[in-house]
Amino acid sequence: MKNNKIIGVIILGLILLQSCGINSSLMLKTPKDYDYAKIDIDSANSQNEEMIVDLNHIIKFQFFTNNGQRVLDIVTDNSNAGAAQSLNATNTITYTIQNDSLVKLPVVGNVNIVGMTIQQAQTYLENLYSEYYIDPYVLITITNNRVIVFPGSGGEAQVVYLTNNNTTLLEVIALSGGIAERGRAKTIKLIRKEENGERKVYLVDLSTIDGLKYTDLVVQNGDYIYIEPVPELGKELLKDIAPIFSLISSTAGIIFIISKL
Repeated sequence: MKNNKIIGVIILGLILLQSCGINSSLMLKTPKDYDYAKIDIDSANSQNEEMIVDLNHIIKFQFFTNNGQRVLDIVTDNSNAGAAQSLNATNTITYTIQNDSLVKLPVVGNVNIVGMTIQQAQTYLENLYSEYYIDPYVLITITNNRVIVFPGSGGEAQVVYLTNNNTTLLEVIALSGGIAERGRAKTIKLIRKEENGERKVYLVDLSTIDGLKYTDLVVQNGDYIYIEPVPELGKELLKDIAPIFSLISSTAGIIFIISKL
């Protein structure tokens, strides 16, 4: 009887200890009465008409003269494909916008293009270079705009780079592989950093046809898209207590042997 009590205490203690790890990978939980921010799709999308150059952006800068005419001629001439690659490599620079907003470019020196759209920055730089070259042609590409997607499988996540200017919520979910089997389509949290630095949480429901109004919501650089997973209590509990039963069997065997001595 005494031995049974000892085993019972051991079992209870181990189960309580192991249960603390069940579904511990779930993140960004919100209470049932959480006050989500209201989504104004038209307003949100109007802010994404053009990408804005900002601090810490990685910029690919390409520069040519004569409005890029020579480049176009080489690219359309298949016999000079190697020359086109060489020319592009020679005229491409990749740089990061530092915290002082300045970047040092050849010939023109330090410039500040933070806060400009891509088109505005290209025009601004072409005007600067026009003092030194004939009909300068500038191309700028932001290469590190990205969002982080949690597809609904627990703790897994994926970084999705925004290669297009107006990438939608549905496109980003598709690029990440879609909603995971455990994911709740009705509980998608879009977490966005506002201009004042505050992060707001928007709730998106794609479980019904009414969710079509959210599919064209344009994502922004730095968004977190968290698809809430369904907790797997039974599966994880079995996984966690399997080694417990093995330990219990071993302990019971030892206690039985000791009791017979």
